[in-house]
Amino acid sequence: MNVYVTDGSENCFYTAVFSACTDKDCLVVSRSFQVPLGAEIVCVQTEEEKSSRVKNKLLRYDRQSLSDVGLILRSCLSCREMTALRYIRRIVQERAPVRDRRADADVAAALDVRGKVTLETHRLKGFLRFMEGANGVWYAPFSPDNDVLDLLLPHFLRRLGEQPFVIHDVSRRKAALWNGKDCVIVQTDEKVDVPLSPDEENFQSLWKQYYQSVNIVQRPHEKQMKGYMPVRYWKFLPEKNGRPF
Repeated sequence: MNVYVTDGSENCFYTAVFSACTDKDCLVVSRSFQVPLGAEIVCVQTEEEKSSRVKNKLLRYDRQSLSDVGLILRSCLSCREMTALRYIRRIVQERAPVRDRRADADVAAALDVRGKVTLETHRLKGFLRFMEGANGVWYAPFSPDNDVLDLLLPHFLRRLGEQPFVIHDVSRRKAALWNGKDCVIVQTDEKVDVPLSPDEENFQSLWKQYYQSVNIVQRPHEKQMKGYMPVRYWKFLPEKNGRPF
């Protein structure tokens, strides 16, 4: 068995697919894993020619396939590369889109992963909380299950206009910085300290008071709260846990 180890990038994955698509008994991975007995490790280096050939072939069969695969590769699941590979194999085998063949286990698995990534992106457009920093820059920390930071950017760039902001994926230690004109994504330290403006401190204090005043202790509604707002997002809500960083 061959085990193709990629660097986690999309182009490196497609380079691996160039060989793995017809290598029926293989694995494609991008993180630490337990090596199967007798497996041969193949460390994949990105090759633009091979990557482009695979992409062009997929585009001939399904114009939306690259978008599907890109979303699958953003998943937090350790099996994401194999899920994407099996989906690609089905497209190549049929030489046509297979998105409507949900009875096929490989297609169903791929669409399920894609759906989880797009759902989280959609939720975070409403759940992301911005705070005003002391320097006037709005700061929004979050810790998504999937790698969706750059998927969120177009929405907030349109919504916030020229207002400078930082959207910080604390679990992956990277942040999107927008100064009103240009946007970049950079790596961050493990811990980032962002002083809040006096207005933000006051606003959070008022918000907590309001939250406590409308909450009826004798009638707990935590189950309903979990339905509206998944628990994994609570740590970034001032009314739940104070300052989230």
